[in-house]
Amino acid sequence: MCRWIAYRGEPLHPATLVLDTPHSLVAQSLNSPLGKETVNGDGFGIGWYPADTAPGTAPALFRSIEPAWFDENLSEIAHAVESPLFFAHVRAAAGPPIQQTNCHPFRHENWMFMHNGGLRQFEVMKRDILLAIDPALFGDIRGTTDSEAVFYLALSRGLREDPEAAMAVTLREIEAIGARLSVPNPVQGTFAVSDGSTVWAFRYSSEHASRTLYYSEDIETLQATYPDIDRLKVFGRGARVIVSEPLTDLPGAFIEVPESTVVVADGTGYRQEPFLRD
Repeated sequence: MCRWIAYRGEPLHPATLVLDTPHSLVAQSLNSPLGKETVNGDGFGIGWYPADTAPGTAPALFRSIEPAWFDENLSEIAHAVESPLFFAHVRAAAGPPIQQTNCHPFRHENWMFMHNGGLRQFEVMKRDILLAIDPALFGDIRGTTDSEAVFYLALSRGLREDPEAAMAVTLREIEAIGARLSVPNPVQGTFAVSDGSTVWAFRYSSEHASRTLYYSEDIETLQATYPDIDRLKVFGRGARVIVSEPLTDLPGAFIEVPESTVVVADGTGYRQEPFLRD
């Protein structure tokens, strides 16, 4: 339904991944071979943590209802900003209206969240999901998407203390709401979460047939394998990229994340763990 990328590593211009790779996020917004929708033109967003800022700093956001390929400001910002951790997302709306507050990523304090997929029959489950959100957080919800509802329910269930446990509790709670309301297989998608230091990326669906998700091979391995490819030389040794679909056709550049798995990217590299497999 959407396409997204998450980057963590040495400070980088988002344009390197959003605009300048062979299958960049903007290119995918026009032609997404692995997406449910070929075109993702219902808005976009970039969220980034400024370089050289203290832990706990809130990310900056730029979101627009324009198609990503049409917005000149996107190119200006993506080439001007440098960030050690950023999210970027292009949207294919699946019901909620096209408006800026419905564009990803979403932000709360120093936390950032984005989603590809959807909650089946969200209109049926919406009331119960929203009522489960902590009243102290409810007033911060700005849009009408199922994705933002998932984010705020996860915040209500302890996302800031333990993202993996909170996402597990949140998605199980939505599945229980779906079962109560006769909604089959209510959860579908990939989800990305960050606190400004670490990225957690979840691939999960109730029917265990989730949207695609990949992470990049170790950059030093790629640079050694392809020493003549100049575009790989802009990345530092700590570069980690998690994507809805590969940004290049280079063999071995991206590795598929297994179904029902969380990938964690931090200063030590990647790690994978099973997620909701029972």
